[in-house]
Amino acid sequence: MRHRFALLLSTLLLCLVPQALAAVPFWGDRQSSPVDTPPAMLKPGQWVWAGSSIGNAGPMAVIVSLTEQRAYVYRNGILMAWTTISSGKAGYETPTGVFTILQKDKDHRSNLYNNAAMPYQQRLTWGGVALHAGGLPGYPESHGCVHLPSAFAEKLFAASNLGMTVVVSEEGKTPPALVHPGALSPIDPTTGKDLDIPLLEDGRAWRWEPERAPDGPVSIVLSRSDRILFVYRNGIEIGRTRIALNSPTPRTGTHAYIVAAGDDPPATGAVDAGQHMPSWIAIGVPGREDEAGAALPAEEANQVVIPDGFKALVLPLVQPGTVLVATDASVLPQTTGAHLQVIDSDPPEQ
Repeated sequence: MRHRFALLLSTLLLCLVPQALAAVPFWGDRQSSPVDTPPAMLKPGQWVWAGSSIGNAGPMAVIVSLTEQRAYVYRNGILMAWTTISSGKAGYETPTGVFTILQKDKDHRSNLYNNAAMPYQQRLTWGGVALHAGGLPGYPESHGCVHLPSAFAEKLFAASNLGMTVVVSEEGKTPPALVHPGALSPIDPTTGKDLDIPLLEDGRAWRWEPERAPDGPVSIVLSRSDRILFVYRNGIEIGRTRIALNSPTPRTGTHAYIVAAGDDPPATGAVDAGQHMPSWIAIGVPGREDEAGAALPAEEANQVVIPDGFKALVLPLVQPGTVLVATDASVLPQTTGAHLQVIDSDPPEQ
């Protein structure tokens, strides 16, 4: 008798659970778009995640452009993911400024709006503004939060940490570089302040400023269009150099590589520092999954000519886990070329 009563009571309690708790909506695409999809070509609910959420390879930062209704995720100074969003509608506008992640709640529900599901919530203010999965109609429709596609929100939740910098920008309120972000992060990942890194002066082959970031993981971005190679450490640019391409038909598209485990860098000032070539292994980014694990052919690497002086400074910093991204897109902010799509420095999945 007591067992039957307990069973009946349990059944009644289940019937009293609000229907909203039984089902959480799924918003947006379930899979990433190909890595060569420019941000401006994404339709509502679409997104690109070109980096793994496993590991920690340098500081992360997010820029949310209310003007574009898109968000950009950077790791170690280079773009690793981008997505469509929906921000606050009229009367509930999402505030602009520099924020940090104050709280994370995978299964959060609203205390203000009928217990509405807000999966993968990452709180920006104690007043109710957060990043979380939500509706994506293609225009601002939230009550102040930044809605993300569900699958993207899940990946961002797993990859981020408390204290991560999030900058919310809007035309007329923030610098243009933050309203229309590109392949290289325009902000300091720690403070959220916008960075002003000048171009190379006419006649100057390269610039090297390692003191800007004395330590941390290294990432390298090569733009065939700009004929420039950029070096980032701990989310800050520490050097750039002009390059030459000695092939009339260099490889095109966006390709990413990581230095294989066991590849020891030469010591600073070593005789072979200008000759050492790291063992680069391809990473299978979305749309190029079949490349994963393939070695970069030496003849392809030799198509790029880098000044020996710059090469001797960079190679001692290149070690297992360092990422190289090569693209034929333009990445300099002064140009109007397509956004570059890059990744983080997590090893390729086996």
